[in-house]
Amino acid sequence: FLRVWSNRESDKRRPQQQGLLVRCRPRSVGEQVHKGEETEGLTLTAATMDRQRTSKLTKVKNKAAAPVQISAEQLLREAKERQIEYEPPPPKQNITDPEELADFRLRKRKDFEDQIRRNRTHIGIWIRYAQWEATQNEFERARSVFERTIDVDSRNVAVWLKYAEMEMKARQVNHARNIFDRATTILPRVNQFWYKYTYMEEQLGNVAGCRQIFERWMKWHPDEQAWNSYINMELRYDEIDRARAIYERYVLDHIEPKYWIKYAKFEMNQGEPSRARRVYERAVEFFGDAHVDETLYVNFAKFEETQREYERARAIYKYGLDKIPKEEAKGLFTAYTQFEKKYGSRSGIESVITSKRRFQYEEEVKSNPSNYDAWFDYIRLCESEGDVSTTRDVYEKAIANVPPAPEKRLWRRYIYLWINYALFEELDVKDFDRCRDVYRACLDIIPHRTFTFAKIWLLFAHFEIRQKNVKAARTILGTAIGKCPKEKLFKGYIELELQLREFDRCRTLYNKYLEFNPANCQTWVKYSELEWLLGDLERARAIYELAIEQPVLDMPEVLWKSYIDFEAGCDEYDRARELYERLLKRTNHPKVWISFAQFEASIDAEDSVEQARHVYETADKEAKNNEDKSERLLLLESWLDFEREHGSAGDVEAVNAKMPRKVKRRREVFDEEGTSEGWEEYYDYIYPDEQTRAPILNVLDMAHRWKASQAYAGFGDKKDKPESGDGGEGADGEDEADGAGAEAAAAAMDTAEDGAEEDADAQQQSGETSA
Repeated sequence: FLRVWSNRESDKRRPQQQGLLVRCRPRSVGEQVHKGEETEGLTLTAATMDRQRTSKLTKVKNKAAAPVQISAEQLLREAKERQIEYEPPPPKQNITDPEELADFRLRKRKDFEDQIRRNRTHIGIWIRYAQWEATQNEFERARSVFERTIDVDSRNVAVWLKYAEMEMKARQVNHARNIFDRATTILPRVNQFWYKYTYMEEQLGNVAGCRQIFERWMKWHPDEQAWNSYINMELRYDEIDRARAIYERYVLDHIEPKYWIKYAKFEMNQGEPSRARRVYERAVEFFGDAHVDETLYVNFAKFEETQREYERARAIYKYGLDKIPKEEAKGLFTAYTQFEKKYGSRSGIESVITSKRRFQYEEEVKSNPSNYDAWFDYIRLCESEGDVSTTRDVYEKAIANVPPAPEKRLWRRYIYLWINYALFEELDVKDFDRCRDVYRACLDIIPHRTFTFAKIWLLFAHFEIRQKNVKAARTILGTAIGKCPKEKLFKGYIELELQLREFDRCRTLYNKYLEFNPANCQTWVKYSELEWLLGDLERARAIYELAIEQPVLDMPEVLWKSYIDFEAGCDEYDRARELYERLLKRTNHPKVWISFAQFEASIDAEDSVEQARHVYETADKEAKNNEDKSERLLLLESWLDFEREHGSAGDVEAVNAKMPRKVKRRREVFDEEGTSEGWEEYYDYIYPDEQTRAPILNVLDMAHRWKASQAYAGFGDKKDKPESGDGGEGADGEDEADGAGAEAAAAAMDTAEDGAEEDADAQQQSGETSA
C-alpha cells in the first residue's frame, strides 16, 4: 500500500508540461527517502509519513525533473516540420502553340487594363504595360500605350525617356527623333532630353544634326553644363573655330568672371597665349570697376606669371588691389604675397605691410580707445600672424577700456571683445581653463543690476556643455536667472533641457518663466505644446485655462487661437465651440465670428454648413449695434464668400441684399481745444435695414402741422383776446408759452431742413441720388 501511494504522489508532483525544460534540484530534508528506496516505489518510515501528511497542503513534495526532457531545438524542429501554411510556388508554364500564347497575352493585357482602370494616374503601370508589349514585339501596341500615357501626364519625364529608349532599342531612329522633338518642344527646360537626343545623333554619326539640336537648345539659355557639352562636342571633331565662337556666346550669356577665365584657359590649351591675354583684357574692360572680382585678377596675374612676364603680373596685382576694396581683396592680397615670396623680397614685403597696418591700428586706438572696431581689426591682424602672446596682450589692452557709463548701448560692441577673447582661447589656443576664467571675469565686470547680456551666460553654459560638465552649465544658467532674469535666458535654459530630454526640469523652468512674466502668451503656448507633445492633454488644457484667465496678456488672440486649435486637434469640437462662445463674450470682433464660422464649416458633419450659416446670422445681428460699420462689411464679405462656396443662388442673393451702399460725406474737424480746423470728406456705409432719414422726416412733418394749426388758431382768437383783468396774466403767460413753442418748433424745423439740405448736398457731391 505504501509503495502504491508513494508512486501516485510522485506522479502528481511530476511536471505536467512535457515541452518545458525543468531544472533538477535536490530534494528537501523532509523528502529524503530511506536507504532502502527501490526503483518501483518508496519505503518510508513513520516519522517521514507524519511530516508528509502535515506539509501536504503547503508545499510541493517532489521537484525533480521530468523523465523526458524536450529542448528548445526540438520545439523549433517540430514546428518547422508541422508547418501547414506552406504554399508551393506556381508551376512554370511552357507555351508551345500560338493559341496558348494568344490566351496568355489576352490575360496579361486584361490584367494591365484592370490595373490602369483602378489607378489611372499611376505612371509605373503604364510603363510596365508598354514595356511588356515591346517584349512581345508588339511595337504598335507599345506605342499606343505610351501615347495613352502621354495623354494622361504629358509632363512626366520618365514616360518620354522610356518611350524613346524603346524606339532606340528597336532601331526605330526616326520614331525616336520624333519623340525627342516632341519632348523638347513640350519640356524644353529638361536637360536630360537634350543630352539623350544629342548623344543619339552623335552615335549615329549625324554631326550636323547634333549641332543643329545644340543650337536649338542654346536658344533656351541653358546652364553652363549644356554650353560645355556643346563645346566638347566640337572639340571632339577638331572644330576649334566653332568652339571659339561658342565661347564668345557663352561668356555673354553667363556674365560671370569664371566663364571668361575658362575661355582664356581654353585658348591657352590651344597654344594661343596672345588670344588668352586678349580674353583677360576684354574681361577686365567688360566688368569695369563696378563689378570687379578678385579671381579675375588673380588668374590674369598667374597667366602672366606662366609667361614669365613678372612685371606685368606685379602691375596686375597692384591694379587689382587699388580697384578692389580691402575687405574683398583677401584672396588677391594672399596671391600677391605668394608672388612676392617667389619673385621678390619676402621679408621686406611682409614686414612693410604688417608694420604699416599695425602702426595704423595703434594710432587709431590711441586717439580713441573706445573705438572697438579698430581693436577688432588690430586683434585680427595679430591672430593672422599666429603669435599667441602678442594676441593675448592686445586682447587684455582692449578689454581694459571699459565703457564710461553703465548704459547698454555703450556696452554692445565692447562685450564682443570678451566673446572673441574666450573663443580665441577655446578654439585656437585650446586653453580651456583660461577660457573659463575669461567668461567669469566678463560676468564679474557687467553691472547685472542695471542690465545684462544673455548671450554671455548662454555662451558660458554651452562652453561647459562642450566640456561635458552639465552640472556647471545648469549652475551658470540658474545663477543668471536668479541675478537678472530675462526671456532669452529662460528660453535658452529650456532649450538646453529639452535637448537633454529633462522634461521635469522644463516644467519647472516654465513655471518660473511664467512667474516672471505671466503676460507672455508665447510662453503659455509653448508650455501647453510641450505637455501636448508629452501626451498629457489634461495638463495642457489646464495650462490654457490658467493662461486665458490672466488679467494682462500681450497677445491674447494668439493664445485663444492656439487653445482652439489644440481642442480641434484633439477632435474636441464641443470644447472648441465653447471656447469660441467664451471668447465672443469678451470681444465682438468680426474676425472672431469669421473664424468661428470657418471652424463650423470645417467640421466633417452633415449640419456643418447650417451651423456656419447660423454663426454668420448671429454675427450679423450683433454687428448691427456696432458703431464701426466697416467691421460689419468685413463680416458680410466673408459670409458672401462662404455662401458662394457652400450655399445656393438664393443664399447668395440673400447675403447680397444685406450689402451696404458706399456714400461720401463731409464732417467738421476740431482740434484738442475745440477750434474748428475745417471740413474733411469721409466714406460712410448705409445698410438696407437702417432708417437714417426717418427721424428728420418726422420732425419736418410735425413742424409743418404745428405751423398750420397755429395760423388757424391765431385767426380765430384775435376778436376774443382779453385786454386786461384777472385772467390777463394767465393769458399773457399762455401767449408767451405759445410764442416760445413757436420759436422752438421753428428752430427745430430750420435745423431739420438744414440737415436735410446738408445730406442732399452730400449725396449730390457723391454722385448718388437718395430715395
